[in-house]
Amino acid sequence: MYRITEKQSLNPTVSRMVIAAPHVARRAEPGQFVIIRADAEGERIPLTVADYDRKAGTVTVIYQIVGATTHKLDRLGAGDGVCDIAGPLGKPTELDGLKKVAVIGGGVGCAIALPTARKLHELGAEVHSVIGFRNKELVILEDEFRAVSSVCELMTDDGSAGAKGLVTDALKNLIEAGNVYDEVIAIGPLVMMKFVCRLTKQYGIKTVVSMNPVMIDGTGMCGCCRLTVGGQMKFACVDGPDFDGHLVDFDEAIERGKMYGEFERRAYEEECNLFKKEAN
Repeated sequence: MYRITEKQSLNPTVSRMVIAAPHVARRAEPGQFVIIRADAEGERIPLTVADYDRKAGTVTVIYQIVGATTHKLDRLGAGDGVCDIAGPLGKPTELDGLKKVAVIGGGVGCAIALPTARKLHELGAEVHSVIGFRNKELVILEDEFRAVSSVCELMTDDGSAGAKGLVTDALKNLIEAGNVYDEVIAIGPLVMMKFVCRLTKQYGIKTVVSMNPVMIDGTGMCGCCRLTVGGQMKFACVDGPDFDGHLVDFDEAIERGKMYGEFERRAYEEECNLFKKEAN
């Protein structure tokens, strides 16, 4: 068992968990992920490493409660343990040599974007961050982004926090204000990343996206996480999760992402009903 040392609710649907896993903490880098099982009967779920502490031997994951497995994971608290944690997996985000970067995060994708922004800041790069959410209640990690960014734009769909609009609105304004970026790094919902890439392609700005399709083993054997990049089949777990966003077939990825929607909904309802029965 891997002991949970901290647990925190960031908003009604997103939680932060710190887990003692020295073997992962020693090698983890921004962009990589782990695969966790909440218990011996549990499903394997991939979660990006949101932070790590090599000295303390801990890794931090931030997850959204969207299905049965994340609901089960969220029932655990500090002092409990997860059955196993494998990683770090995937390739670290390539950041060396970048001098000025726009980091775009959408929703819970901000948890993945933050370690990248932080690492860039530590390397001496100028970081401009744009983070977007549906409303004020869902905003997470704003203070953390501001601490590592010379510019940080907060956007909400309804204008209840920051400016009203989409992350692409803020990014376009930054570009047209004369900012020249070595690279744009976008992490969030597929539709958000698709439209960020459509925008940056107009300006000829290299754009990297982090892909998080359905994944089982995390080693390239199952093939569930396949996607098309530049007309070639790639596996997000071993070839990524970072890819050239201008080459990703987002429409295919979006359609594949819908395949298990009904199954996930039923599994979530069953887990919630089981939890209610146990509580009573």
